Amino acid sequence: MERLEKVLGLIDSLSEWTGKAVSFLIAVLALVVGYEVVMRYAFDRPTVWVHEASAMLFGTFIIMGGAYTLRYSGHVPMDMIYNKFSRKGKAIMDVITFFLLMLPFVGVLIWKGAGAAYASTLILERDSTQWGPLLFPFKWMLPIGAFLLLLQALAKLVRDLAIVFKGE
Repeated sequence: MERLEKVLGLIDSLSEWTGKAVSFLIAVLALVVGYEVVMRYAFDRPTVWVHEASAMLFGTFIIMGGAYTLRYSGHVPMDMIYNKFSRKGKAIMDVITFFLLMLPFVGVLIWKGAGAAYASTLILERDSTQWGPLLFPFKWMLPIGAFLLLLQALAKLVRDLAIVFKGE
C-alpha cells in the first residue's frame, strides 16, 4: 500500500509541476497580445504572427493544464445531482464516469493526437500562413496533455476505489 501511495504522490507531483509550469504561458500570452494591440493601434503596424501564436499558447495552456485541474477537482461536475450523494456515492459515480466517459475520451485523444503529431513530425509540417510556424511541436501537446490527464484520472480512480471498498 505504501508503494501505491508513493506512485499516486508522484502522479500528483507531476500534475502539480506541469500545471504550474504552463501557468506562465498566460503571462506570455498577455505580453504577445499586448504587443499586437500596441503595434496595431499605436503604430498602425499589425503583426502576421500574433493570432496564431496566441492560439498555440492558449491551446497548450488548456491541454497541459487538464491534469492539474483534475488534481484539484476543478472540472465541473453536475452539481445538482452529484452534491446530493454521500462521499461513497460520489466515488461510485466517479468510477462509473471514468470507465464510461473519461477513459474513452482520453484514449481517443492520445490515439488520434499521437498519430496526427507523428505524421506532422515526419514531414516537419508548417502552417500555410505567411508566418508559417512549425506545427508539430504544438500538435504533440494534445497526446502529451491527454496522457498526463489519464495518469491523474487513474490516480483519482484508485482513490475513488479505496473509498468505495474501504471507506478511506
